[in-house]
Amino acid sequence: MPEKHLRSGSALPPLKAGVIRHYSMLYCPFAQRVRLVLAHKNIPHETVNVHLKDKPEWLQQKNPQGTVPILELDDKIIYESTSVSEYLDDVFPSNKLQPSDPYRKAQDRILLEYLGKLGASFYTLLLKPEEIEKVAEDLGKHFKYYEDTLVKRGGPYFGGKTPAMIDFYMWPLFERFQAYGTRNKKIYIDKSNYPKLAEWLEALKTLPAVQATSTDTKTLLHFLDSVADGTFDYDYGIN
Repeated sequence: MPEKHLRSGSALPPLKAGVIRHYSMLYCPFAQRVRLVLAHKNIPHETVNVHLKDKPEWLQQKNPQGTVPILELDDKIIYESTSVSEYLDDVFPSNKLQPSDPYRKAQDRILLEYLGKLGASFYTLLLKPEEIEKVAEDLGKHFKYYEDTLVKRGGPYFGGKTPAMIDFYMWPLFERFQAYGTRNKKIYIDKSNYPKLAEWLEALKTLPAVQATSTDTKTLLHFLDSVADGTFDYDYGIN
């Protein structure tokens, strides 16, 4: 069971020598990327959840931007989801997630950069639901781009027959789109509109790392609604 999010006034939990610490927020899609890598590689670690609207005073000492994810190990601190994930992949090379081929690595970086367009559409959907028609039109173009890429790569993953880092980078945002899609089928991915993307989503759901880090739709929607109304219920679902 995850721990509640530490807020302003909370003391920094004592660090343990030689133990990886992941500063996270339970519903953050960027921190979820790191959680996926940690789970996929079975890397021993501890997690400290932090409240991003009422931040502990020590958070900016770890990351001047005051965001998560942050990785800390003894005297080493790394932040930003891709930097943390790729560091872990290099230091723990079993179940390697980054492609060795420079061209494929560059192509994956392009896919990641393009993901920013989907992120912008998602936050428009979250904060301006009245713009669903325009968002759905934009998403159709973006989903088609990823659908065509999967066709070229053969699937079921963007990494081919096995998941790659890019799959774990993309999953958290698509998980949120699918949750929202239960409310509006115009943005829901299934075999009738994007068969390769639907196959990709189903393949990811079979992975232990995805199962260990996913959030059920009801809980995820509750949190996203709390973001939209400004209450930010970070501890929802945590006893």
